[in-house]
Amino acid sequence: MTSLTICLIICVLTMISYVWGKLPMGLTALTSMAAFILTGCLDPKTALGYFGNSNGVMIVAMFVVAAGFTRTQFVKKAAASVNKIAHGSLTMVMLGYVLVTALLAQFIQSSVIVFGIMAPMMIATCDELKISPSKTLFPLSIVSISTISALPLGSGATQAAELNGYLEANAYTDFVVAITDPMKARLPMLIAVMIYCIFFATKFAPDAPVVQTSEMKTRRDDKAALPAFQERAGYIIFILTTLALIFQRQIKVDTWVICLTGAVAMVLFGVLTEKEAIGSINWSMAFLIVGSFAMGGALTETGAGEVVGGVLADFANSINNPYIIGFIFFIVPFLLTQVMMNRTVMIIFIPIAILACKAMGANPIGIIILVQSACLSSFMTPMATPAVPMCMASGGYDLKSLIKQSIIPATILCVVSAGWIMTVFPMF
Repeated sequence: MTSLTICLIICVLTMISYVWGKLPMGLTALTSMAAFILTGCLDPKTALGYFGNSNGVMIVAMFVVAAGFTRTQFVKKAAASVNKIAHGSLTMVMLGYVLVTALLAQFIQSSVIVFGIMAPMMIATCDELKISPSKTLFPLSIVSISTISALPLGSGATQAAELNGYLEANAYTDFVVAITDPMKARLPMLIAVMIYCIFFATKFAPDAPVVQTSEMKTRRDDKAALPAFQERAGYIIFILTTLALIFQRQIKVDTWVICLTGAVAMVLFGVLTEKEAIGSINWSMAFLIVGSFAMGGALTETGAGEVVGGVLADFANSINNPYIIGFIFFIVPFLLTQVMMNRTVMIIFIPIAILACKAMGANPIGIIILVQSACLSSFMTPMATPAVPMCMASGGYDLKSLIKQSIIPATILCVVSAGWIMTVFPMF
């Protein structure tokens, strides 16, 4: 068997184990990682590097920062204020949180950070409403993932330049992506997803956690209020961490460094004890993230993405319907991004899309924005983006409940994106 075949078999077995649910997801992730290494699908040094991956460090640190913020009374007071304004209406609560999350996602190019900031307040609000956070946290994560950089604000202002870089690199400069084109393409999708998450998503969410996590058990512990100094320190550290993340490009500090500094400060200033900080980290989900990096790396090293991309390009060249082409160039990267890192899928598929359009003499702008949108909208599996495992730990979801909640918004994303973008950016 070829390394690609072996890699795909391991991926399938890993997914079956996740769905089966008899083994902890972190254990399954590390077992599959070992299998990739032992079968030669993944280089051992590359695999070792995933334990120190900046995204992994950032996520572990955000567990601590969020726990420190939750330890203060601010989240309870904010939740009480939100519920007072919303008059106890879950729809009004979702409206407020979805709007703030979508706005924050325009300035912070990391769904993990956005979700990590908003989740503690949502959890406190749910406690005030006497409902399970499981009703609201996955819809909140969908917004934090799928609306990232949709508007030309903050990181969104760089999307056009990045796409034009791909066009130049592939010598197809007859077309130029304007700074407002990504917004023009993604705005209907953003609105559709927000409407779904505000009015409908909670109806498909579980009424109670499907699985109990260590993070949820920690939340249930009744703890005395912090002394005044530590209380204020918790507010200040969280606010400064958030501001540093928003202005990360200006201060030129890596996001993982900002998150790690915030986590260490929570312990140094006594907001959390060392034991509380360590206990706030969901290690099973942290190992799941490492395993997901390994799966994506193995698929990349064995050339799975290029194989799929080559078949896709050949198929696109054989049909003349731009809507079918657009649908395929959205759905295939979208599905691949559930098991591979979005940046990797983007690097593979945007050049393939450009070369396919070049061969047909077609306008590539709509197609490459579709690929970009698909890669930025992955939320169906814990391997899709690190924000999903964080959401699973906070909301008590397993893979089955995750997929069940994902089907409708994923369908909306696909139909709205392909239909709208291929209409406003016609290929011919």
